[in-house]
Amino acid sequence: MKQMIVICLVGISILSCTCKTNENAKGVDAMSGATEVKSPENGVNTIHEIPRIQSGNTESTAIIFLYSYHTGSTRKIAEAIAPVINAPIMNVEAIGADNIDLTALQEYGLIGFGSGIDSARHFRILLDFAEKLPDFPDKKAFIFSTSGIYNKEKMLKDHRALRTVLLNKGFVIVDEFGCPGHNTNSFLKYFGGMNKGRPNAEDLKNAEMFAEGLLQLNQGN
Repeated sequence: MKQMIVICLVGISILSCTCKTNENAKGVDAMSGATEVKSPENGVNTIHEIPRIQSGNTESTAIIFLYSYHTGSTRKIAEAIAPVINAPIMNVEAIGADNIDLTALQEYGLIGFGSGIDSARHFRILLDFAEKLPDFPDKKAFIFSTSGIYNKEKMLKDHRALRTVLLNKGFVIVDEFGCPGHNTNSFLKYFGGMNKGRPNAEDLKNAEMFAEGLLQLNQGN
């Protein structure tokens, strides 16, 4: 009987240690999330590190900072622009302005900033990111967005807050782009949302044409 009790106690002890080991393993995974964070819209992992331009590579001279939270509309625009100007897309929520490699960022001649529009301006997380950047005198930049209600005049007003931050940092805004995005905020989700299917093929084509214009501006530097 005593032997049975001893065996049971040993078994419980082993099981307890195994559980703790699994918990510790989960803790390591959670800590690794500090350097690899899932994008809120589609689960794509983004590394904090700003990629450096390879020596002798004259093609990848642009980079895009993106916050695309809701339906992924703004990411679609970023993904249409990025291949044309050969730019990596960086998730600002994953990076954080305090953690970026400023020397690597300085190497890029053109920097894009984009998110959806919330309360007539870019999302606060992108504005905070831009505000924490150091001054970049004469650095070329472009702005883009998607919104539930879109027209060019409204876009320019919606971009005012981010534009002001960047201009105060010394950036030169070379161009701006906007288009409708799928909006399922609040009660709209019960009706399939506003602008379902946007950005559409035409929106993405317009984004590519916008990017071609950026490429010409950047090459003309």
